[in-house]
Amino acid sequence: MQRDERRAQILAAAAAAFARGGFASTSMDDVATEAGITRLIVYRHFESKEDLYRAILAQVTDALSVRWQEGMAAEDRHGMVFRMLLSVAREQPDGFRLLFEYAAREPQFAAVAGEFRAIQVELADQLVGDTIADPDFRDWVTRTIVGYLVDSVLAWLEVGDPARDEDFVEQATAGLIAMYLAWAPQAAIR
Repeated sequence: MQRDERRAQILAAAAAAFARGGFASTSMDDVATEAGITRLIVYRHFESKEDLYRAILAQVTDALSVRWQEGMAAEDRHGMVFRMLLSVAREQPDGFRLLFEYAAREPQFAAVAGEFRAIQVELADQLVGDTIADPDFRDWVTRTIVGYLVDSVLAWLEVGDPARDEDFVEQATAGLIAMYLAWAPQAAIR
């Protein structure tokens, strides 16, 4: 197996092991077993369990960043954020869960999760723009939008049929638009 392929295999196995057992309870032996390799091979690619977990988080955030940039460059952005989140969640379900559900509860990674959440809120704030003038209300709206986006995708990842992902994107987008219009009725939806 090529080095990049082996690294991807280890990251996927580690994400599954961490999602199942948590950071503290998962050993490098657990990761090796999940990947079907030896612990020595895991250590050839990652110096520590913490480095491995951070690499998973970086892999997911990098994928989200790329998809975000692609979506923002598209002419038609309807449903883009849900589609972007869901595509990464489908490709890396355990890593996605680690980033959005578990990392914030792990002391070693809470700061990483918090920084990523702050970036999401800032992006939501940029999209809201000046359509909501009250700064406290606007802060609440942007945080609520981020929560709705992430929680919706996590829930669909658990219960949704991948063949119906586009139905989910449409329904979730319609829900987000309805909420936003209730908060900023004069806003024009792009």
